[in-house]
Amino acid sequence: MKDLVRKLRRNQTDAELKLWRAIRNGRIRNLKFRRQHAIGPYIVDFLCPERKLIIELDGGQHNERILQDQERTLFLEHQGFRVLRFWSHQVFNEFESVLEKIYRDL
Repeated sequence: MKDLVRKLRRNQTDAELKLWRAIRNGRIRNLKFRRQHAIGPYIVDFLCPERKLIIELDGGQHNERILQDQERTLFLEHQGFRVLRFWSHQVFNEFESVLEKIYRDL
């Protein structure tokens, strides 16, 4: 799993990279985030462990994985996490709204 996590960190999508630059190093509410973090059988895009908040960015492939994403979210919520999901195009077209939603949920 560690090798896959490292690979995902090296090969972030443009949307993941843009959001990571905005939330890393305590830039939102002085809270730390981890990227590509393993929780159980899943690797989440971003995790704020202190607030148990997970941020997932979904690209077009997720249109075909709705059931799997719902199962994943249920698993994570049963572990005590809150999950925020955004479409990648929201990061590019509604970036301030995405950051505001994250800020409010924290």
